[in-house]
Amino acid sequence: MVKQVGFWYLWIYLSIGFLLPSTVASEVPLGSKLSVDDNNFWVSSNGDFALGFYNSSPQSFQYSVGIRFNSKSIPAYEQKVVWAAGADIMVGNKSYFQLTQDGELILFDSSVSTIAWSSKTSQLAVVSAVLHDNGNFVLLNDKGDRVWQSFDSPSNTLLPGQTLSVFETLRAQKVNSMSSYYSLYMNESGQLQLRWETDVKYWTFGSVLNSNVSAVLMANGALLLLNEYSRPISSLFGEDHSETVKFRFLRLDTDGNLRMYSWREASASWISVWQAVDNQCNVFATCGDYGICFFNSSGLPDCFCPFKSGSATYPECLLPYQQGCKSGSIMLSYEHTFLHGIYPVNDSVVLSSLQQCKNLCLKDPLCTAATFTNNGSAECLFKTSRYVTGYTDPSLSSISFVKKCSDPIAVDPIPLRPSPAPIPVNKSYRLCIPCLAGAASGTFVTVLAIQLAVGFYIYKRRNWIWKKPPLAYKDPYSKSLVVFSFMEIEELTGHFKHQIGPKMYKGMLPNRQPVAIKDVEATVAERKFRAAVLRVGSIHHKNLIKLEGYCCESIHRYLVYEYAKNGSLEKYIEDPELSKRLTWKKRMEVSLSVAKALSYLHSECRDFISHGNLKCENILLNENLDAKVSEFGLSTICNEALSPDISAERDAEDFGKLVVALVSGCRDHKSVSEWAYNEMMVGQVEKVVDNRIKSEVSLEELNRVMRIAFWCLQSDERLRPSMGEVVKVLEGTLPVDSPPPPFSHERPLQEEESSRDCFTFSCD
Repeated sequence: MVKQVGFWYLWIYLSIGFLLPSTVASEVPLGSKLSVDDNNFWVSSNGDFALGFYNSSPQSFQYSVGIRFNSKSIPAYEQKVVWAAGADIMVGNKSYFQLTQDGELILFDSSVSTIAWSSKTSQLAVVSAVLHDNGNFVLLNDKGDRVWQSFDSPSNTLLPGQTLSVFETLRAQKVNSMSSYYSLYMNESGQLQLRWETDVKYWTFGSVLNSNVSAVLMANGALLLLNEYSRPISSLFGEDHSETVKFRFLRLDTDGNLRMYSWREASASWISVWQAVDNQCNVFATCGDYGICFFNSSGLPDCFCPFKSGSATYPECLLPYQQGCKSGSIMLSYEHTFLHGIYPVNDSVVLSSLQQCKNLCLKDPLCTAATFTNNGSAECLFKTSRYVTGYTDPSLSSISFVKKCSDPIAVDPIPLRPSPAPIPVNKSYRLCIPCLAGAASGTFVTVLAIQLAVGFYIYKRRNWIWKKPPLAYKDPYSKSLVVFSFMEIEELTGHFKHQIGPKMYKGMLPNRQPVAIKDVEATVAERKFRAAVLRVGSIHHKNLIKLEGYCCESIHRYLVYEYAKNGSLEKYIEDPELSKRLTWKKRMEVSLSVAKALSYLHSECRDFISHGNLKCENILLNENLDAKVSEFGLSTICNEALSPDISAERDAEDFGKLVVALVSGCRDHKSVSEWAYNEMMVGQVEKVVDNRIKSEVSLEELNRVMRIAFWCLQSDERLRPSMGEVVKVLEGTLPVDSPPPPFSHERPLQEEESSRDCFTFSCD
């Protein structure tokens, strides 16, 4: 969450951060040495940090020297390195790290018998070194002054109390050919930037109107920008910034994303509590040389190469076009795809229409691909490199064209010779004055009409642009959530004219993208509301409705979601005609999609998230009738996370009810479930199936889905399966036994017959 803050409020935080005690360890005297063979360390007085050698690569004989967490409460495999001498420098297994008698730190590489790194402090009268309790390693002169410190030369991590000043950089650890191109940089204008090389900036924080700005990570989980007077001017917070957390750090990860981590004692693990780019596919070159980013069937970011032929032997994802096509070239279209050239990254931009963009690239012998976008002004981005990166997603409006040589032919075509000039025929012509007059007047009228039409179009478009709300359009490399004002919400919804559900309205963004806008009557404080919304907005899965933005202004609280064209599952179950489109196969796909979404929320997010209100109304269907779960995380946003009803077991029970409704076509759970269970146990489960399903029903699938549904409906919550287990059962990779009676008591036969009557009447 990024916002401007009051001076006194954050000055208290700042003061607390800098006044924390910094107890030191015993001195490291001149001549002290660490070596790979001895496996010895210099440790801070509180034992929380240690400086020494660690294995920095899969190859056992390559080492780096650095500072890592050393607390006994952190297992050895979770003791993260927070500073490395020389960043990515690796040395042999006979190397050593020494504070020389001249007061200089040196890293001696035994494999090449040379000094690989030094602190260059031999002329600064250093007399000792100390590893502070905050993880800062310092060199002191004879007056006790600091003449060098590790905090001034960060590698990829900031610790609480550590600053990043103008022109200073964090650089991601080099684990492949791409990761070291990512950096976090503080420029001279006071902006913190995530960059790929020096050309592409895909995330910024701070105003460009400030100078001499520095960033500092606070112990309370806040990242502050300080002006030249050390006063805070901007801040962002981790999700747990109000909680007591002993260990934190901010790190530029190898995937190009900047994340804040907190140590959780309960789970004995590091948890990401904030990240700069919510959607990983929006990180520039997140797939490197190996393709473009997309969300796979599990809803996670993945990479693929749509241009690579099966016969290609090179590992990189290269565009197919090379100059010198003898048989000409063609353009392949990729909708909902944004491409950007790398090596070099400087795409040229031309204002043009869609067709012009395609034709211009086709005719340019240097152009390898082009991407057309229209974010208020139509632009065509030309690429001249075969190396590209990009992002593809149905939410993107951009279209990319990739040039490819035409299929080869056996022989070069014979160039067509120009036709011989026609032999003039000796005829005489008489000038037709009335014809000329008519042609001239017709031409004048046509030109006048065209000018009037163009003028009218420009006038209307100018008015439309002036009237539309000033929304920040999200290009493929912007942050995922847009903050709307209440005035903009009113404009988008046409003053709430188009209600599509309880407190839900249809809206239209300026780029003609429809959205669904929910009125959240939450009384939670603004700061907590924004933090909760950002947490939910960072969740991306193909079976979850995407949160596009939000409004938090005065008493107004609105959430802006992606719009699902076909509405809710409830409508399709209850409507006799629409229900026919829900074939057996489609109903099974809906069940699996919902299960995958819940499994992701429960076990694959940074923190557990319960839906808390799963029902047919909250399952939306897109244009392909693919299911997406909506309104997840509302309990978090509305500050209901401590409610006993918000749990994984409650979600499993609601999922069981949903499956029974899907299979039977009847949403009256109380009237149907016991009858359906008894039918299943006597071997007549096919009687439960909605008689409006005309397609063939698989009895094996039917038994499997009903068994897992009744396991989910067990009155004893301890017997209910996890949603991960449910997914495996629905996929057929995990067997499922017959469930015990899921109800706390057996009803009399009369009530059972009554339920059967209700079922038949309600659902036929």
